[in-house]
Amino acid sequence: MRYSDQFGYDVTVTNPEAVSYWNAAVNAFLAHGKDTPLHLENALKLDTDFALAHATRGLFCLLLGRRELVETARKCLRIAKKSSKIAALTEREMAVVGALQDCLDGWTSHAAERLDRAQIAAPRDALILKLIHAFRFVLGDSAGMRSSIENVFESYDADHPSYGYVQGCRAFSLEETGDYKQAELLGRKGLEYAPNDAWGLHAVAHVHDMTNRADEGIFWLEQRPEGWSHCNNFGYHVWWHLALMYLDRGEIDKVLALYDSEIRRDRSDDYRDISNATSLLSRLEIEGVNVGSRWEELALLSDKRAEDGCNVFADLHYLLALLNGGRRMGAERLLTSMQARTKDTGDIARVSAKAGLPVGHGLEQYRKGNYASAFHMLVAARSELPTIGGSHAQRDVFERITIDAALKAGLADEAEDALNDRTRRRGALDHFAERRLETCEKMQKASKVMLDERLRAATA
Repeated sequence: MRYSDQFGYDVTVTNPEAVSYWNAAVNAFLAHGKDTPLHLENALKLDTDFALAHATRGLFCLLLGRRELVETARKCLRIAKKSSKIAALTEREMAVVGALQDCLDGWTSHAAERLDRAQIAAPRDALILKLIHAFRFVLGDSAGMRSSIENVFESYDADHPSYGYVQGCRAFSLEETGDYKQAELLGRKGLEYAPNDAWGLHAVAHVHDMTNRADEGIFWLEQRPEGWSHCNNFGYHVWWHLALMYLDRGEIDKVLALYDSEIRRDRSDDYRDISNATSLLSRLEIEGVNVGSRWEELALLSDKRAEDGCNVFADLHYLLALLNGGRRMGAERLLTSMQARTKDTGDIARVSAKAGLPVGHGLEQYRKGNYASAFHMLVAARSELPTIGGSHAQRDVFERITIDAALKAGLADEAEDALNDRTRRRGALDHFAERRLETCEKMQKASKVMLDERLRAATA
């Protein structure tokens, strides 16, 4: 039987009561709500043959980037395919099932393309829009993320139940493609329709970060704690953004307090939580801050994830923890595993070869104190870095390490070039760049003095 969902599209179910829980699960997913799996579980309890719900659950599992959940996703696919033989699915539902197959085959990019096609036929389906958004975010495809939303945005209006969330997704895609003014306007507008849209809230925080407006960003977040209190672990990421702004102001005690009380409150091994923590500690150490024993906890958790191989972005952050936490063998296992994956097919193999391994080896050399080697390895992979996924703000930790390596290697001109390029990619010169450009200038002046023939001792 087919019944309409909240967007006006048919879903194939045997029990119509499951549709209300399905709608609730989709709404929670759009809001990054911690109750998403609960609603989805209730829908599947009422209808064990709900193919669309099974396929979506499988995609959710894969987006978590955990090796042990791959088999769960495979089981979801088997059930969805079996259910599709009991009752014929709509083309939209089959597209989601097909996207799960694509992802399990190693081609998240194919899944995004498949859902892009499905979205044209069902433009008001905010679930498909958000899934594409998530896939292209993981792929580091900011242009694709933006175009997928722009292609259907005219189909949304204030009467659409997910209008605010779609505005938030659009705001984030605009921010990641450098349209900061419009991103901020849409992010703020979206929250008028969906006050619990943590993604849109955080899109505006991204704008504050990229345009060097830490004071405004702190006010923006601290005045809206309810905007992410309902969240799953995405809430820790919003706290991370607040910590970055305090770091920019040089308020180290505040940063460490946020790290201990909020960012690492649950001490989970979710890769997104690990990435928040490792990138923040790395930034602190670059600023000369002693972070104490905080690396040890992250290294222990990352050691158990060293061979997951589900996500290159995750791998590089696990590697930061392993290197800085003194787990050399874990770091070697991770790099060996990544090397092996370069011989596979699929998106992860390509990204591992072009970005993951070069950056990984650069981080290893940086930790060993071989700063010139580290710089050259990291800068060689710089153009490929977006393909690991994540946002500009998240990947900026690798930019900072690259620049720090250049300065420690005495490569002032190279550091200045990297800083200027980083500023061009952002919306403004931040305090990190200002201080290091000053260092570059001092180094360059010192070099000129050393090379001044007039200051050399005269020969007898």
